[in-house]
Amino acid sequence: MSETPSPAVAAPPETFNFAAHLLALNAGRAGRSAFVDDLGTLSYGQLEERVRRLAAGLRGLGIRREERVLLLMQDVADWPVAFLGAMYAGIVPVAVNTLLTADDYAYMLEHSRAQAVLVSGALLPALTAAMTKSDHEVGKVIVSRPVAPLHPAEVELEAFLAAQAPAPRPAATGPDDPGFWLYSSGSTGRPKGTVHSHANPYWTAELYGKAVLGLREDDLCFSAAKLFFAYGLGNGLTFPMSVGATVVLMAERPTPDATFKRWTGATDSLAGRKPTVFYGAPTGFAGMLANPNLPRREQVALRLVSSAGEALPAELGERFKRHFGVDIVDGIGSTEMLHIFISNRPGAVRYGTTGWPVPGYRIELRGDDGGPVPDGEPGDLYIHGPSAAMMYWGNRQKTRDTFQGGWTKSGDKYVRNADGTYTYGGRSDDMLKVSGIYVSPFEVEATLVQHPAVLEAAVIGVPDAEGLTKTKAFVVLKAGAGATEEELKAFVKDRLAPYKYPRQIEFVADLPKTATGKIQRFKLREREGGGQ
Repeated sequence: MSETPSPAVAAPPETFNFAAHLLALNAGRAGRSAFVDDLGTLSYGQLEERVRRLAAGLRGLGIRREERVLLLMQDVADWPVAFLGAMYAGIVPVAVNTLLTADDYAYMLEHSRAQAVLVSGALLPALTAAMTKSDHEVGKVIVSRPVAPLHPAEVELEAFLAAQAPAPRPAATGPDDPGFWLYSSGSTGRPKGTVHSHANPYWTAELYGKAVLGLREDDLCFSAAKLFFAYGLGNGLTFPMSVGATVVLMAERPTPDATFKRWTGATDSLAGRKPTVFYGAPTGFAGMLANPNLPRREQVALRLVSSAGEALPAELGERFKRHFGVDIVDGIGSTEMLHIFISNRPGAVRYGTTGWPVPGYRIELRGDDGGPVPDGEPGDLYIHGPSAAMMYWGNRQKTRDTFQGGWTKSGDKYVRNADGTYTYGGRSDDMLKVSGIYVSPFEVEATLVQHPAVLEAAVIGVPDAEGLTKTKAFVVLKAGAGATEEELKAFVKDRLAPYKYPRQIEFVADLPKTATGKIQRFKLREREGGGQ
């Protein structure tokens, strides 16, 4: 077991509302910028008023404490208003991925029993399609920045806020009360509703945002990872607000060129202000370093750069450091633990490793027998720390499998090195991390075999030239049938979230199987030279 001393962080009091906690921390910063998006700036004072108005409005709809509201919004200043407003009222925001399909949202509406939805105008068509095909309980749809006329059951967020007096006080929640949900992908079946408490983001901000990253009030923070990710939620909301910093939000996809515009302050709302802190993922860093528009070192103001979502290849970190003079601080977190629990440190980076345990968390690597493994040998990663989720909603078996007596099973394989650092060794199951997002090979395979020409398929991860994982499908066609690689890619894109499609497809005569007919993915991985 690896254990680092826990820093002297006071536990939250018996009555604790995380949204109210963040607002109280910034009570003296009313005129300071909290969030900057493409339409302008929201100050801390304006944020507090809007949060309290939204809390009053949701309670006015008859939504009770611990009931859920779905949050399907782009990264704009209305996102923190929606998230914190619900928590302030003791209502549970369910923040969901904006890249999913209407079928995914239909499931989440039913599974969460959401009583209302806060949605960006650009995402309203997907929500409408989901509501049409689901047995939902939604009573009101509140639309941020609508792009088309609204229906009677829909209301514009600005009008909704204007009609409310600010809530006089927060709900008297406790640190262990349900605070919010995030959905975590599984290797099979539907995503899991991961329930986090009001205290959990407090712990991640104290133990990692402050103690490890050392965020400051004068920082301008920008995260390529969106707010609906556990990683992005800390990066772009809970960490900066815990120190009174300012956040740059971007609704569009974090392409290299869109990212560079923010790094160099080249947007109207930034007006030359440049981020000092950037949070990304390895796939994004690879794309940036390969882009001909990569800014010069003197064009940016970065002092701290963070990476998570997938293991950072050493060569990427070293190239970034040579160009910008700033290390990439790589770490690992999870939806279940809310943020990072093993990490490199500013000023102490070991490229090729994930770093050391974050103080306040304990790490164990266990073998197949459940006992500890020695340094240098791979083991299953278990974490003990105060930010672990409470449960998976409505899924007792998966909850028991993952949350085991104070320990959380991550599903990752790791090796502990002689210097106390940890090196990633792949997944314990067949899940893949592609561009920092989990992809289930089973889901992609099940979609491929829906094509009339496909008999069977198997999906694995293979490394690209940068050492990053990409999906590859091995496809067996039916006798006499034909299909092209591009045709099958398009087929998957039309039926799943676009990021899930296989980047490579190889047509084969048959697939390796056990005597009982189970596909042996490990043989395909061996054939590809050690892919995931």
